[in-house]
Formats: sequence, structure tokens, C-alpha cells
Amino acid sequence: MTDPEPTAPSSPSAPSSPSAPPEAVGPLMRSLSVLRELTAGGGRQAVGDLVRGTGLARSTVDRVLSTLTRLGYVRTEGRDAVLAPRLLELGNAYLAASELPDRLGPLADRLADELDESVSLAVPDGDGVRFVHQATRRRAMSLAFRIGDLLPAERGAPGALFADEWQAEDWARWRRRRAVDPTDAGFPAVPPRRADDTSAAAVFEARVAAARAAGWSLDDQLIEPGLIAVAMPVRDASGRAVCALSVVSHTSRLGPEELPDAVLPRLRDTVSAMEDALSAPQDGPPSHPAPDAESGPGHASWMRASKQELGPEFVESMARGLITLTAFGAGRAELPLSAVAEATGLARATARRALITLQHLGYIATDGKLFRPTPKVLELGFAHLSGLTLPAIAQPHLASLVERVHDSASMAILSGDDIQYVARVPTVRIMSVNITLGTRFPAYPTSMGRVLLAGLPPAELSARLALTDLRPLTGHTVTDPDRLLALVDQVRADGYALVDEELEEGLRSIAVPVRDRGGHVVAAVNVSTHAGRCTADEARESILPALREAAAGIEADLHVAGRYARIPVL
Repeated sequence: MTDPEPTAPSSPSAPSSPSAPPEAVGPLMRSLSVLRELTAGGGRQAVGDLVRGTGLARSTVDRVLSTLTRLGYVRTEGRDAVLAPRLLELGNAYLAASELPDRLGPLADRLADELDESVSLAVPDGDGVRFVHQATRRRAMSLAFRIGDLLPAERGAPGALFADEWQAEDWARWRRRRAVDPTDAGFPAVPPRRADDTSAAAVFEARVAAARAAGWSLDDQLIEPGLIAVAMPVRDASGRAVCALSVVSHTSRLGPEELPDAVLPRLRDTVSAMEDALSAPQDGPPSHPAPDAESGPGHASWMRASKQELGPEFVESMARGLITLTAFGAGRAELPLSAVAEATGLARATARRALITLQHLGYIATDGKLFRPTPKVLELGFAHLSGLTLPAIAQPHLASLVERVHDSASMAILSGDDIQYVARVPTVRIMSVNITLGTRFPAYPTSMGRVLLAGLPPAELSARLALTDLRPLTGHTVTDPDRLLALVDQVRADGYALVDEELEEGLRSIAVPVRDRGGHVVAAVNVSTHAGRCTADEARESILPALREAAAGIEADLHVAGRYARIPVL
């Protein structure tokens, strides 16, 4: 007996949905419903709750999760399913295809620096507004939205600009959504509004008219008290508003009457520069290059191996459908069916059915010949996952490492002349290394410290060691500057550091670097053990391969997560 075919679930911007077309891929629809439910639950839910939330059979949810885990989009922790950073590659595909963060993001960042205010780029998504770039200021009261967050069009400055291009059916859809969800419960990124607010329609229409006349829109505390913003549309060559540039402030800094005068001149200049950037020709001839290396696995051999290993727990049609979204990206904003099939390695008929399903659910738009991803792709966990820190990304990889080597594993960053522990998974032994998060040690006598020092430019490394107080902490501590510099140079060449009893008698530690997308060393991970358990050579043989594999997993997740979001190291 097969599971019943679900209809597309409702969303805040689409209270009702037509029946699925005959060509729709049922397993793909079910997998997307599970991802949406996981996202709604904050990125983690018990499997039983997913069954209740989606209305799917337990066996179906288990197969969906098994396939999503194989793709790297979900991981399981006990009875819970958890969104994994690799899922961000779906949203990355949309963002890369739109080219807005890549072309306009640096200009938004520069404006934020000039004004010392938070700056956002947002795009229309149905009758909502979705953020695609954020340049925030670190203040006690500042913008807390994330890339991918969805706001009602009427609650913010950009919405009034986009609504000026709405047709009658768009306004009708907006009114239906307002009637069904008067408190904005379907928009978790904003505080709820009062259910008895009956003036929203008239006020929003007046704001749209005012924005049309002025060429810019004001948000006077529409989201929450104290938060104000001014936005201007960024238009393409045809005059269509493809996104909106917003400057966000707080009434403790500027009032709603003061903010426009303070920011509009620079805002206009930046919008003009952005429109020039959008109209600038791309380098080289138009093409449909292959997807980036971080895109999901699309090769038939990988599919066959997954099916062989997992059997009925791996649903190929589901995996193929999700992989279809990764066909898009930089230089691949719009693709014909043949290019999608080629980029994913799928048969044309398979790719066509996946695209039809994704179009039905609102993740793909088409003019009949060319297909393109929509901002709705960002609803698949992007806002939640883009808020991850580096320690949160590392933690599951460290836990898996500890299971393999049966010794404690940690991550540290360089903080002045010290290393600072930011993630750690201890092991259970009679004799174990007892270190808590935030612990600091001098960098020079530790394995993670030497890995981090090896990541510095040579001139900075020499200057830093020249100023470091190289004190002997044990009888084995290297304190000679020339010898220490030679050891760090060797770490750079080897790609790892092994330190024996230099920090503490009996403690051996081996560490490798973690690099960001630019190849810079941002952290180090290590395994610490008692020197009496094995020799140094045995540690290299038994621990180093597993340690390198864990670091590679952290880097892979970091590279996906950090493509369009800033990933804090703390």
C-alpha cells in the first residue's frame, strides 16, 4: 500500500493551493513537506512530531529522512531529526542565480559602513518580502533578521515598493491572506500583530501610493516599536523593481522624520550604482556551466550506490527532484530543460517531472521554455541554518570523531597570543583531559596553537613570536624562538601538528586546521590523549586520518554555510 499523495501545503503568501498536476513527483512533494515542517520547528523535531505535523505515515517519514540524511540535508540525533548545513546549497543555488548578493552585496556593505547603520537587500516573494543580504551593525538594539526571513509586505519599507507593481489578483491574494492570518502567525520572523487591527488594508494602500509619489518608502515602527527604515527600489533595465535597498535604524539614534534626510542622498547614490552593476555585461559569453563543486550529488553512479546501500530507505525520485534545484547558480539563472538535465545527469523526462513538481509548489517559475528558481527556495531552512556559528557547525563532526577515536576532541581559535576553546566533545575515561569552553592556553606549546600560528602570514608570525613570553611549562616545552619558528614552518608544510607533553606532563595532542572558503585558517581541531596510551607514530597512524576527515567535514559545511552568510567563530 502506498502513502496517500499530499496536496501542496498552504503558506502565508498562498492560503490555498490547487491540486497537484498528474506529472508531479509524490516523493519529492513529501520530502519538501518534511523539510518545511522541520524548518517550522526551529530546525529540530522529534520524528513523531514530524509524522503528526505532516500527516504522513511513519514509514514514509522514515524513508524521507533516510534519503535526506544520505543527501546531507538532515542528520539524526537520537529520536530527533535536525537540519544540516548542507541543505543551504539549495538556497545558495537561488542566491547565486539571482546574482543580487554577488553583484549588489558589496555596495550594500559599503553603504552600511558609511552610514553606520544596518542595510538590507530584499526581494518580493508572493505578497511577502524576503531578505537576500544583510549588513548589520553590532548594537544592543539592531536588526535581527536573517537571510531568508520572510516578512508580510505591509510590515516594512520594501513591501510598499513591490506592491506598486501588483495586479488585481495580487491584491486579492493579499486580502485573503490577511483574513486567514490577521495576527501574522505564519510569519515567525516578525512579532504578532493585534487581531483587531482592521485598518491594515487602507493604511497599506496609502503607503503604496505615498511610496509611488516619493520614490522611496518609510517604515515607521511597522515591525516593532523603535525600529524604523527607509527603502528604495533597485530596478533592472526594463524598469522592474528586482529588489529593494533598505537602511534600518532605531529611534534611539534617529527619529522617523530625521532618518530620510540623513540617509536618502547616500541611498540614492548606492541605488544608482546598483542599477549600473545590474546592467553591466557579464564577463565572457553567456553559458550554462556545470554546477559548483558544492552542489548536490547528481551522478547516476552515486544514485546507484545509495540505492544499493540503503535499499528501499533511499528514494531516488526524491533525491533526483531535490538535486534539480542545484542545477541553477551563477551564470545559470534561467535554464532550458535540456540544460537542467545535463547539469544534474538526469534523463530529460525525470528532470521535467521534477521541474513541474517544483513549479507547482512555487520553488520554480517558468515562461514555458526557461526555468528559474524563486525566492521561496529560501524557506527550506535557509534563515535558521544561516544563523549557525562555527562551533555549532563543528559539534556533530567532533562527536563523530570522538566515537571513532575514543578520545576527547576540541576546536579552538586564535585570540591574541592564546588559543580559546570554542567547541569540545569529551570522552568518558578514568583519565581524561578536563577542559571547558572558553578555556585559554598559550598558543606556542599546544598543537592547535601551532596550527593556528602556521596559518598566519610569515611576517606576522615572526613578529608575534618575537613578542611572546616563551616560558617553559614542562621539561619538554620548546622555548627557543628559532626552533619554535622551524616547528611552525614544518606544521605548515605537513598540515598538522603533534605536540608531546609541552603543555602538561603526560598530555599528547594532535591538531589540523579548519579553513574558510578563501583558504584562510579560521580554527583548529584536535584530539587529546594520554601519552601512555600510544606512541607518537601510532597516534599519527590511528588518529590523524580520522581527525583530517572530521576537519574536512567541518570545512565542507562551513563553505556551504558561509557562501552568503557571515558565520561567527563564537
